[in-house]
Amino acid sequence: MMLFNAIAGMFSNDLAIDLGTANTLIYAQGKGMVCSEPSVVAVTRDRSGRGDRVLAVGHEAKEMVGRTPDRIRAIRPIKDGVIADFEVAMAMLKYFIQRAHNRKKLIRPRIVICVPPSITSVEKRAVKESAFAAGAREVFLVEEPMAAAIGAGLDVTAPTGNMVVDIGGGTTDIAVISLAGIVTSRSIHCGGDKMDAAIINYVKRKYNMLIGERTSERAKMTIGCASPPPKSTTMEIKGRDLVSGVPKIVVTSSDEIYEALIEPIHEIVEAVRGTLERTPPELAADIVDRGIMLAGGGSLLRGLDLLLREETKLPIMRSEDPFTAVAMGAGKILDSLDLLREVQLD
Repeated sequence: MMLFNAIAGMFSNDLAIDLGTANTLIYAQGKGMVCSEPSVVAVTRDRSGRGDRVLAVGHEAKEMVGRTPDRIRAIRPIKDGVIADFEVAMAMLKYFIQRAHNRKKLIRPRIVICVPPSITSVEKRAVKESAFAAGAREVFLVEEPMAAAIGAGLDVTAPTGNMVVDIGGGTTDIAVISLAGIVTSRSIHCGGDKMDAAIINYVKRKYNMLIGERTSERAKMTIGCASPPPKSTTMEIKGRDLVSGVPKIVVTSSDEIYEALIEPIHEIVEAVRGTLERTPPELAADIVDRGIMLAGGGSLLRGLDLLLREETKLPIMRSEDPFTAVAMGAGKILDSLDLLREVQLD
């Protein structure tokens, strides 16, 4: 078996995986970013009665969300940054690993996987076991804020404080990093998904209309903002009238979407404040000079940087590509064995 792993390892590109609630991104050593797909798997009931069969993964599966007949289910196996459905997560990882290697079967890569700082030992074991079952030769876990800081170009090994706020789909991870370790951190179950749910609930209350996840996500990305918009913009949203039950179209504005997002945004701001309050004084002094680095797809929400600057009175920077910061950071860790030894979780 060891000989087989060694031979298979020779034909495999080692991978860094940002296993997110909303999206999975994969960096392959020597190739760069090779995969960026939604963390969604569509399964169908096997007619032979042997359980579920995987029908589609990623973009193809996301297209099916909210549109499937009874026998097909679109599942998101990652919840709040950790595995919620082991079998489906394993199938998804297997698909992405093979996709990163152009569908080759004989592959046993070393894998670095990013996980939330609040992960428990049971959840760690589930992530590792699913990666091994999907074909990994070795698995290393790294905390997401650490990978985000490295991906954003911060020197995490220096004896100075760096603060990172990584806003993902299921969680927002906030950490103060120094000497290749996380000094203080906080993880809250509030991210892009909670923002989408807030928009769905707002439209339901105000217009008596039910909209789907994809519609609310589109409204957030198109006209959503974290601070009052200087100029109001509008867009059409389509859904089902809760009174008559027939399809309906309403025109919503950026002011309304801002109003819908107040609660989840406030939760993120309070979590940042709480982490700052627990930061040791010397590191707090560094953060005054160096500011806070934003990463993750959720940080792309318009006006979020301005709001945090106003609330904390600190400089706020957004990483060059917030969406890929965690995966790129994990890729840099993969490329440096010394850095991997310093930042990997036990």
